[in-house]
Amino acid sequence: MQLMTSTMLRSTLGTALLALLAAGGAQARTAKELPPKPSVADVVKASKPSEWRPLDPDNTLYMELPAGRVIIELAPAFAPSTAANIRALVRERYFDGLAIIRAQDGFVVQWGDPDEEKPRPFKAQQTVKAEFTVPVKGTGAFTRLADRDVYAPQVGHANGFPAARDPAKGETWLPHCYGMVGVARDNDADTGNGSQLYTVIGHAPRHLDRNITVVGRVVSGMPLLTVMPRGTGASGFYEKAEQRTPIASVRLAADLPEAERSKFEVMRTDSASYQAVIEAQRNRGGPWTKVAAGRIDLCNAPIPVREQK
Repeated sequence: MQLMTSTMLRSTLGTALLALLAAGGAQARTAKELPPKPSVADVVKASKPSEWRPLDPDNTLYMELPAGRVIIELAPAFAPSTAANIRALVRERYFDGLAIIRAQDGFVVQWGDPDEEKPRPFKAQQTVKAEFTVPVKGTGAFTRLADRDVYAPQVGHANGFPAARDPAKGETWLPHCYGMVGVARDNDADTGNGSQLYTVIGHAPRHLDRNITVVGRVVSGMPLLTVMPRGTGASGFYEKAEQRTPIASVRLAADLPEAERSKFEVMRTDSASYQAVIEAQRNRGGPWTKVAAGRIDLCNAPIPVREQK
């Protein structure tokens, strides 16, 4: 075996090191030349006006709290009877003066009548047949996510909302993602009428899908709800009246003068820009991200909302 002298070894190692440095520099130059991946903010900024839609005043609720306004978009295509009953409750001023009655950490914030012994009477329907799922027909064009889902055969977006569906059964439903609004009920399926509502404030409890009627989502004001003090009773219910946050009023946007309406618009989920938003979330770029996920969960694909100027 031929052995290298120390001089030969230093010369060989030096040549190899220079080659590695040169290769590394070439790679660095190539990386710098690659265009950065667009962020969600980049996509929103480049989107077209036609890729946004205004909120429907007939299906937009304003819940006025001491700290500000919470805006809820109803989804009548997915819960037609329940949405109609909620509109009836709002128009008879049912929620005015009621309260936030529950805040369970990592789960939900709930509002309605805290008095189970002498609940406030109302003229709207006392019971509404459960709308845990509805037929696919009538819920609008479905833009499917390519990613697989644990809880449903297919997931994507329909009629501007996140949606799950089972083509074999011809059923679709709204999932329990962050900010979605559901209808509280007792053990019997048909005991929810919209007089007590909740929104998801924690990790998406998708095991509730198809067990509760989901009737819409909060499009503005989630920070006002997520900061509610956690209830000290079972399941986060408040045990004392002074722990509750009062609701000044709940109104339909359509019933308010134009000057009193909030001007928000939502990105169309069937638009090219929203598909770019999903891709930006699926494969995040930028110097901070070291490994892009390459996948996305339905509840991790929020729909951009912006206030109109």
